[in-house]
Amino acid sequence: MTYSSENKVDGIVLVTDDAQEYLNPKQEVTYREHRRELAEWMLSLGKNPDKAQGYSHSTAKNRMNRLDLFYRFIWNKKGRYVQDLTTDHADQWMQHLARQDMKESTKNHYQKAAKTLFKWKRNARNKDTEWEPQIEYSDPSTTYTPRDYLTREDRKKLREAAMSYGSVPHYNSVTPEERDRWKTHLAQRLQKPKDEVTMKDWNKANSFKYTSMIHVALDAGLRPIEIKRSNKGWVDTDNSVLRIPREESSKNRENWIVALKEETSQILKRWLDERETREKYDGRDALWLTMYGNRYNKDSFRDVFRKIAREANLDLENRDLTPYSIRHSTATYVAEEEGLAVAAQQCRHKSKRTTEKYEHSSTSRQSNAVNKIE
Repeated sequence: MTYSSENKVDGIVLVTDDAQEYLNPKQEVTYREHRRELAEWMLSLGKNPDKAQGYSHSTAKNRMNRLDLFYRFIWNKKGRYVQDLTTDHADQWMQHLARQDMKESTKNHYQKAAKTLFKWKRNARNKDTEWEPQIEYSDPSTTYTPRDYLTREDRKKLREAAMSYGSVPHYNSVTPEERDRWKTHLAQRLQKPKDEVTMKDWNKANSFKYTSMIHVALDAGLRPIEIKRSNKGWVDTDNSVLRIPREESSKNRENWIVALKEETSQILKRWLDERETREKYDGRDALWLTMYGNRYNKDSFRDVFRKIAREANLDLENRDLTPYSIRHSTATYVAEEEGLAVAAQQCRHKSKRTTEKYEHSSTSRQSNAVNKIE
């Protein structure tokens, strides 16, 4: 298909034939110029605006093509032309993609294109547009931000379950017959022959690893990617905080100081002491590693969450509970107790607007208000 030079930027098509079918002549002009600005920014500044580094031509071209699909999806859904796409539009598109038969990596590419659009709005248009997708695509897993967050009682149960999950009785407190059954259990859990289960394995079963992971996640509202990136250097148990450096934060914009409960700080201290005794952590910065020596990813952390949620007798069948339920609830209750500014800092939101979507999530505040009026 041939396009005029006026309708291209460095070979990247601005108004495709498919898009043109939705546009009248006036809309076509505005859409073309909108796309021109976006394409030029991608090529010159898009990758790292602070260092004036643009995306490669192939990356810019692919993302422009995917954004054209995004626009047409919204136009078709709304039945009209819309030029200023919002984060709500992006979430609608992600929900649409969730129902499509395509690879996870492909969905991830579409999501990256949408993120680039909002990055352009922030950097080139100075708009306070921060998008935290309800559905986070990656390769190979998907994590959904649930509508159903953890209640205060759920959080209490999860903390208690994290302290009991996987624990075994003291070696000397059980009879030989009971000890034999526990050794069978540990052999299955550790995937090793029963006759190779040692006292060291028995002690490992009472590890502080999962307890510390869940307690820190509940206090800090950690995203799954932050579980993966967590390093021992973040931990300041003397002051009961996490200190997340700018270069290691998920948004990579500023240093964060995140408060922890004193109880959590003490659990972390015990975990750090235990961590020093485990060979697989030698020379590694990761705060938590899987049994295979890898950092936790979305899938492996989701497995931990679900196991402990079952231990807590949370209803995973009829409720939409995922690791993001932890973050959602932390933002909700910190905002409820101390306001949006504190919640934004605790959950590492650059903009309070991002936190606002959690402010009214708790029905308890609404109930209180209703009960106070005639």
